[in-house]
Amino acid sequence: MRDRDEPMLDARAGPPAPDSTDSVPIAERVRGLLSRQRFAILCTQGDGQPYGSVVAIAAGETPGHLLFATGRSTRKYRLLESCDRVAVVIDDRDRHPDELMSVEALTATGRAREVEDPTERGEDAARLLSRHPELRPFLEAPSTALFRVDVVRYLHVWRFQEVRQWVPTNPS
Repeated sequence: MRDRDEPMLDARAGPPAPDSTDSVPIAERVRGLLSRQRFAILCTQGDGQPYGSVVAIAAGETPGHLLFATGRSTRKYRLLESCDRVAVVIDDRDRHPDELMSVEALTATGRAREVEDPTERGEDAARLLSRHPELRPFLEAPSTALFRVDVVRYLHVWRFQEVRQWVPTNPS
């Protein structure tokens, strides 16, 4: 379900130009980056100021959900409590240190919510731990909150300036 006040790319822009050499569907590109990259930058806001934080991520049961954990005593947690709208930036620049045109990046926009239901938390924590087993003590601590981002859309950038948009379908 798409958030109505989430701006979309200009529909007049259309698909990539016919001479584009990217024949890989955007959904496949998104899934590939999510499976390869373990960390992302979580972008939050508060008091008119943007903030960026490195987070360990995992995809939820669908690419329309991203998972991360944070301590409840952090600024990040306070910002998420006051404004649930976030962006999550994921890129593979580590794979292409000398080839800027080969770097791919995703910006996922959506809403973050703390996972409080015990069953849902257990399932989501297992997903996050499967990608980041070193987080077990942190994730099991009562002072740690597990968050799920319900992704409204992904913006995929590659070859430095080609931008495509994908709106994942989330089961309700």
